[in-house]
Amino acid sequence: MTPRDEAGKKKSLIRKIFSVRESKGRKGIKDSFDSSAVEEQSNSAPESLFSSEVGTPMPIYQDVLPFRVFVATWNVGGKPPHSGLDLDDFLQLHTQSDIYVLGFQEIVPLNAGNVLVIEDNEPAAKWLALINQSLNKSSDVYLFNRPTYPSGTKPESMRGLKSTTTVGSSLFFQKPSLKTISNNFRTESRRKLKCCNCTSEPERKYCKESCFGCQQPSISEDEFSSEEDDGPSGLLVTEISTPSSTNHMKYSLIASKQMVGIFVTVWVRKELVQHVGHLRITCISRGIMGCLGNKGCISVSMSFHRTSFCFVCSHLASGEREGDELRRNSDVIEILRNTQFPKICKTPYHRMPEKILEHDRVIWLGDLNYRIALSYSDTRKLLEENDWDALFDKDQLKIEREAGRVFKGWKEGKIYFAPTYKYSYNSDTYAGETIKSKNKRRTPAWCDRILWHGNGIRQLSYIRGESQFSDHRPVYATFLVDVRVMEDGWKKGLSNSNMKVEIEELLPPTNKYVP
Repeated sequence: MTPRDEAGKKKSLIRKIFSVRESKGRKGIKDSFDSSAVEEQSNSAPESLFSSEVGTPMPIYQDVLPFRVFVATWNVGGKPPHSGLDLDDFLQLHTQSDIYVLGFQEIVPLNAGNVLVIEDNEPAAKWLALINQSLNKSSDVYLFNRPTYPSGTKPESMRGLKSTTTVGSSLFFQKPSLKTISNNFRTESRRKLKCCNCTSEPERKYCKESCFGCQQPSISEDEFSSEEDDGPSGLLVTEISTPSSTNHMKYSLIASKQMVGIFVTVWVRKELVQHVGHLRITCISRGIMGCLGNKGCISVSMSFHRTSFCFVCSHLASGEREGDELRRNSDVIEILRNTQFPKICKTPYHRMPEKILEHDRVIWLGDLNYRIALSYSDTRKLLEENDWDALFDKDQLKIEREAGRVFKGWKEGKIYFAPTYKYSYNSDTYAGETIKSKNKRRTPAWCDRILWHGNGIRQLSYIRGESQFSDHRPVYATFLVDVRVMEDGWKKGLSNSNMKVEIEELLPPTNKYVP
């Protein structure tokens, strides 16, 4: 055998050895992913919305980035906002976030007309306009209760609507739906936000049925509409001014939904909207007879990059009599049990959560109505002493959670602020100080709360606001939330995120594979 033949034989043998090793290595990676899939399927709350990617022969490289999420809840006592209401403090704009989740309760009076007949969407539209004005520093003028046009032309949401009646100097216009108003604050269409955005190049090459197939779900768009559908138009003596262009918007409206007095709205930094998908919204009524919408919740499900989020805004059963906390427990249990998001993303390699606790990151906000298990006089004494620890030991939600009767496995930040309910209007005085009747007097309580469930959530702050607009004080929380992103979007997400965090938190994990 010649030296040339021997060299060729050695090269051939080396290629075979490396080929076998590479094959075994790939098989080992696949086997490790398959075993994690078994563990994940045995867990009722999957760790990732893309759990089934473990079945692909080609592992997907991911990084984890922190994003700042601001959450606020406010029971506004049935009062519509006035045009001069400044929401900059409410939105804590001195430190901007990537996502804003804002929940309101009692945006309309909880009377028979709103509960049994048809809810009033006009206050929700006003709140949207004011939120947009603060988040986007809009120069638009919002004139409530005045049908005048500062620019000399009708705003976009009012164009094409003819005046129907003239009374004195006031013009009555057809009332645009909340959906129509909401569309003016978007930079993406609602249909695109509901679509699947999880297809990646490796999966697209491997999977014959691309994930974009789930853009045509088996349910219609109206079955899980994000806003109120267009219905019979009423009459309106109010102008809601809307932005003339989205080019200068920093934040885009992602979701807004009203159920009687409950209203939730989600805004995302404009450059991050492209990473939002699988948007679904569902409502659970827990009010009168357990079926009307004066109490209950609105839940928003969505994916952000490759992580699933669920935001639950609720208004639970009221009352401070002994045993009323059990009705609130029941509300929470029924909401978790009965909330069912429409099926979406039906390709073999992806699965979106359909239950609240199946999401990677869950945040629950609202007027939970849990009270303090003390008499009014004992509560007042501890308030005067600023003894928050002794007062909080008697907090019903704390007692019920520690007993394992509600919100088991959930977390709440340490409370360092005074009870948020019940105040006299336009005052810093608790209503009990001015009401002599014991039947009408309410013991101060931490009714307004924010909790979370899941890993990868770090609370940065948990405070209350001091607005005297309502008999409740608003409550805010800021979170740093870990989000799985595709490797090619790592630098993009890093450059676009306006966060003040330590540099160590921005370093990618050493393990590129996310089980």
